[in-house]
Order: sequence, then C-alpha cells, then structure tokens
Amino acid sequence: MTTLRRLWGLGTGRFGILIVVLVLVTALVSLVWTPFDPAAVDARERWSDPSWPHVLGTDNSGRDIASLLMAGARTTVIVAVGAGVVASVLGIALAALGSLTARWVRESVAVLVDILIAFPVLIIAMMISAVWGGSLAVVIWAVGIGFGVNVARVTRPELRRVLHSDYVLAGRASGLTTWQNLTRHLLPNVAPVFIVQLSWGMAVAVLAEAGLSYLGFGAPVTQPSWGVLLSDLQAYIAVHPLTVVWPGLAITLTVLGLNLLGDALREAADPTLSERAPAARLHVPGVVA
Repeated sequence: MTTLRRLWGLGTGRFGILIVVLVLVTALVSLVWTPFDPAAVDARERWSDPSWPHVLGTDNSGRDIASLLMAGARTTVIVAVGAGVVASVLGIALAALGSLTARWVRESVAVLVDILIAFPVLIIAMMISAVWGGSLAVVIWAVGIGFGVNVARVTRPELRRVLHSDYVLAGRASGLTTWQNLTRHLLPNVAPVFIVQLSWGMAVAVLAEAGLSYLGFGAPVTQPSWGVLLSDLQAYIAVHPLTVVWPGLAITLTVLGLNLLGDALREAADPTLSERAPAARLHVPGVVA
C-alpha cells in the first residue's frame, strides 16, 4: 500500500493510472454498449462533422468514429495484456535459466538473449506475419517474444544479485528447493523491476499493434483497431484532417500513459530516487551561499 500511495502521489503516476483505467473501462463498456454499431455503414452520414449524435464525426463509410474508437480499445487491451503475459512467462523463464542453472546453460542463455535482442519487435512481427499471415495472435506473440527478451536481460542481473543475499542462502541451507527459493524469495524481490519492464512492454505492444495494423500486418480490416482506423483515414487527411486526429490521439495518450506509469512505478518502488532529488535541491543553495 505504501508503494501505491507513493505512486498516486506522483503526477506521472496519477496520469498513467487514469489513462490506463480509462482505456480499460472503455474496452469493458464497449463489450455491452457503443453509441452505434462500429461495423454499421450509412452512406448518408459520410464525413459528418463532430456533432450530436456523432460526437467525433463519421468516416468515409458513415461509421461512427467514437464507436470505432471504443471497439478499438478492446483490441488494444487484448494485445497489451496478451503480449504482457507472453513477455512475462518468457522473460522469467530465460532469467531463471540464466541465473539458477549450470554455468554452460547460463552462458548459452546469455548468448541467446544477446542474439534475440538484436532483432527489433516490428521485424520479428513482420517475419512471423510472412509465414502465418497478419493477425492479432501474430502481434501478441511477436511483441511478447521481442519484449520478453528485454525483460530477461534486465531481470537476470537482479536475480543474480538477490541470489547471493543472506536470506536466500539461509533458505537454501534450510532445505528449500530451487523452485521454492525462486517463488518465495527471488521473484518477490525482483518484482518492482519486472513490473516496470512489463508496463513499458505493454506500451510497446500498443504501439506495435497500431503500427503493424497500419502496415497491414496486424488486426484484420474487419476487426476494429486504432491502427486500422488510422490507415483507413490517412488517405483523406488533406480533406478531413480532424478524423485522423482521434485515433492518433488515442494511441499517443495510451502509450504515453503506460510509459509514464512505468517511470512512476520505478520511482515509487525505489524510495531513494524520490528522496535523492529533494536532498540535492536542499544542498545546492548551501554550497552556493
């Protein structure tokens, strides 16, 4: 609870929490209600300006943009959560293998992580799409694999550090197995670092889904997605520029909120970061004087 209070006390933390909650609530509400059917086409309402009942206007097919954005939030949440799960499992598995196994296994895992981390997430997704075709599953697995390697790279040194702590050595001496030590001592102590990496990974997932859908490698055109909507409307940006603003703004705010939430989590989980800055500010006037 102390960490949560510290997180809420940070401006970036509050902003990140509010944005994440807004996206989640929008996605949940869209399951049962949207102002209009996102797939409904009405040629008579093409390019309606923002007004009632189309508060954000309509697109070139007469579809309500607000409804499309609400439905697209579902896709965003599915990709972010799915990629987060894949990255968590893969990252923790690689970090554990790189910390708790024999030396030759640890070194092999380190080399594998160095090789995989050289491939950008979008490149991995495009290679997978070339074989299995573009879909949300491809985006989830590609981003999960790509960022799971980053999670492993950051978490592995922390696991190695905690592994030599007194309480871990005492647990080992008392007869705890490697798995029991991992679940009781190691993972709880690296959780702050892991959670921060996970929040950044979910931001990458949102951006990757939008980018891949824009390029035609992500969500199918029949599924509401902010990237697909942006791709559909960008051809008309010179004539109807306002319609492109809404999906772009949704993507930007979501990614910004997740990134700021990650930064705030890092600061809230490590009190020395928030204590260091005030101490420095108090010390400077004394030195100057």
